[in-house]
Amino acid sequence: MPTRTKLRAAALGGSADDIEHAFYEALQRGDIDALMACWADEDEVFCVHPGGPRLVGTGAIRAAFEQMFDNGGRIDAQPARVRRIESLASSVHNVLERIEVLTAEGPKHAFVLATNVYHKTPQGWRMVAHHASPGTSAEPTEAHHEAPAFLH
Repeated sequence: MPTRTKLRAAALGGSADDIEHAFYEALQRGDIDALMACWADEDEVFCVHPGGPRLVGTGAIRAAFEQMFDNGGRIDAQPARVRRIESLASSVHNVLERIEVLTAEGPKHAFVLATNVYHKTPQGWRMVAHHASPGTSAEPTEAHHEAPAFLH
């Protein structure tokens, strides 16, 4: 499906996965309007970039992404290893973002763990929170722990 058609379909309904795909695609293109179309139009939406302050509201979020796009034009972030917790009206995705950064020595990769929260709004699924950890140069491993047989 072409990008604009996919974004339009996500805007009219679709799923949290569609909005997540549109969000990362907009990051990769440096398309602020497409990126902001993924966010809910609510006063309390928030975004935390690695090592940054909590940005509250679409105005603050837009300004931060505009500054990032002005500095580098786009952000090559590829989501992987998505873990989902879903309900009828919300979906929480924990993703490993593989970021490619161009340096004088060539491309380098960084890895960021991010949590994206989506709510089903009257306009369809929309992002209400994006929180990203500081990056690392090595791909993080996942720890799996079994629940104890008795909690108390």
